[in-house]
Amino acid sequence: MEATSKPWALIVVAGILETAWAIGLKYTVGFTRLVPSVFTIIALAGSMYLLARASASLPIGTAYAVWVGIGAFGAGVMGIFLFREPVTLPRIFFLALLICSIIGLKFTSH
Repeated sequence: MEATSKPWALIVVAGILETAWAIGLKYTVGFTRLVPSVFTIIALAGSMYLLARASASLPIGTAYAVWVGIGAFGAGVMGIFLFREPVTLPRIFFLALLICSIIGLKFTSH
C-alpha cells in the first residue's frame, strides 16, 4: 500500500468503527447491558485511535469530516436495516450527498 493510501485506509476503517459504536449505543440500553457496552467501548476506542493515526498525515479538517461522514452514512443506512427507520427520497438523497462529499474531500485533499 502506498504511503499516501494508508491514512485513507485508516480513516475508512475508523469510519466503519464509528458506525459500529454508534449503532452499538442503541443496544447498550444506556450502558446497562454488558456485552453490547463492551463492544461499543472497544469500537469507540478503535475508531478514535485510527482517526488519530490518520490525522497525523491528513489535514485534521479533512480526516474528521470524512470520519464523521462515513459514520453518519453508516448509521443512517444501518438504522434503516436494523431499526426500520423510514426510507424516504429526501433521506436517500442526503445519504448519497454524504458519499459525494466524502469522495470530494478525498479527491481535493493533498
